Amino acid sequence: MTFRRSLAATAGLAVVAGGLWIDPLVAQEVPTMEMTTEIPEGVTTPDNLQTRVGELNFFDGVPDVESAQKIYNLLDFTHAYQAVLDGTKIASMEGLRNGILEFGPANTTAILFEELMDSHALFLTANTTSVYMTSWLEMGDEPMVIETPPNVLGFLNDAWFRYVTDFGNLGPDEGQGGKFLILPPGYEGEVPEGYFVAQTNTYGNWVLWRGYQENGTTDKAVSETKERFRIYPLSQADNPPEMTFVNVSGKLFNTIHRMDVEIFNEINAVVQREPLMGERPELLGHLAAIGIVKGQEFAPDSRMQPILEAAAAAGAVTVKTLISKPRDERFYWYPGESYWQTAFPGGAYTWELDGVTLHDIRAAFHFYATGITPAMALKAVGKGSQYAFTYRDSNGNPLDGSKTYRVNVPANVPAEDFWSFTLYDNQTRSMLQTDAQFPAIGSNDADVVENEDGSYDIYFAPVAPEGKESNWIQTVPGKGWNTIFRLYGPLEPWFDQTWRPGEIELISFASTGEACSCD
Repeated sequence: MTFRRSLAATAGLAVVAGGLWIDPLVAQEVPTMEMTTEIPEGVTTPDNLQTRVGELNFFDGVPDVESAQKIYNLLDFTHAYQAVLDGTKIASMEGLRNGILEFGPANTTAILFEELMDSHALFLTANTTSVYMTSWLEMGDEPMVIETPPNVLGFLNDAWFRYVTDFGNLGPDEGQGGKFLILPPGYEGEVPEGYFVAQTNTYGNWVLWRGYQENGTTDKAVSETKERFRIYPLSQADNPPEMTFVNVSGKLFNTIHRMDVEIFNEINAVVQREPLMGERPELLGHLAAIGIVKGQEFAPDSRMQPILEAAAAAGAVTVKTLISKPRDERFYWYPGESYWQTAFPGGAYTWELDGVTLHDIRAAFHFYATGITPAMALKAVGKGSQYAFTYRDSNGNPLDGSKTYRVNVPANVPAEDFWSFTLYDNQTRSMLQTDAQFPAIGSNDADVVENEDGSYDIYFAPVAPEGKESNWIQTVPGKGWNTIFRLYGPLEPWFDQTWRPGEIELISFASTGEACSCD
C-alpha cells in the first residue's frame, strides 16, 4: 500500500508536560482508497508556504488561526489599496466641494478668479490664462436651473466624478449661454420645454466654467458671469434668488484631497451623502469590504487602522509613479520617441478602449488633474484645447528645480489662439510656488522672444540664463516640477502629429553653470 503524507504532518509536534506527542489530525498518513486517483499538478496547494506576508500553514487546505489572520490582513489591505486607486476620484470631488463651500453655501455662491488663478490656490493643474469660475450645485427632489453666460468652456461633474453635461462653446448652447435644467437622481416628473436638459445621478455636482481674457483683461468674462449666471430650483424660476459672487484671486483656496489615511473618510463622506446607483458595484464592493457602507458608521478597529494607513501610503506612491513614469506606452503622445504624455489615450475621456478600462491611467489622471468632459479628449480642430505634460527631461530623468533646462517650440505652432507652458508642484499638483505670481509663459506674453526661424526657446531654471529673461520660467532648488504644454484652438498638425514640441533638455547645472554631460 502506498501513502501520501501532508506536509503539515512533519510539523505536527507539540510539547505536553515536558514531552513530545504527535497531533493525530496532522500527523496521520493518508491511505490510498479504492476511488483514489492521481490529482493533476497544480490543483492542490502545499500546506506550508513562504509568502510576502510570512509563513502560512494549513491542514489539507484549511489554515491555522495565525495563517488565517495573515491572509485576512492581506485581503483587507488589497481591498483598501484598490479603494484608494479607484476611489481617488471620489476623494478629489470631496476636496473640490469642501473648498468651494468654505466661501459660501451651495447653489447661491459662485467662486470667481477675477484677476486669474495664481499659485496661491491649491487647485489641481489649473492654468494661468483662463478665467476660472466655479460653484457647487446641491440637488433636492426637484430639478434645478442653471443659467450660463456666453463664450465659456463649462461642464458639470457629479459627486462620483462622472460627466453630466457641457455648457458654453462646446455645449448644446453653442457658446451663446442658456438655461440648463438638471434633473435629480431618479426624477420621473414632468420636464418643461425651453431648457437644455441633463440628468445627474448624485445630489452634489461640481459646476466649472472658464472664460477668456479679451485685450488682456478679465472684465468681460467676469461681468457676463455676474449678469447671467444663476442657480435655483425650478419652482423659483419666476423669482430666482440672488447669487453671491466671491473673488478669490490671490487667496488660499484649497480643493485638494488627502493622500494619507484620511482619504477613506473623504470617500466615506460621499458614500453617506449620495445614491449608490451612480457608482460601479465593484468599487462599492471594495469600500464595503473595509467598512465604508452607506448608512453605517465607518469606524475601523485597532487591527484595521494600520492596514488602512499602509494602503493609503501604498496608493499614494502608486499613483505618483503611474503619473510620472508610466510603463504603458499608450500614456505617451509619441511612444518610444518622447516623454510627452497624454491623459486620454485613444481620445477616451472614460479611459475605456476596446471594451477594457485602463485602470492605471484613470487612477493617475484623478490624482493629477480634475474635470471630466468629452471636450477634453475630443478632436475639435480650432476649438477647445489640447494638452501634453511631462515630469521628465529628454534623458528620462525627473525635472529638478536646481537645474537649467531648455525646450524648443518649433515654428508654426498649430494653435489658432495661443500656446503656453505652466509649471506644477509634484506634490500638490498645483501651480509651482516661486517668486512669480504666475509660473507660466506662452505666446500671449508680449515680451517672449521668437527665434529667427519662427521657433521659440523656453528656459526653466532657478535663475534666468543671461539674456534669456523674457523666455524664462523660474523653478525652485530642492524641488521637482512638471509642466503642461497647452494648445488653445489646436489645429490639424497637432492631431496628425506632423508638428510636435521639442523635448525638455538639461543644458547646465544652474547652481554652478557647469555644462551637463547628460550621461
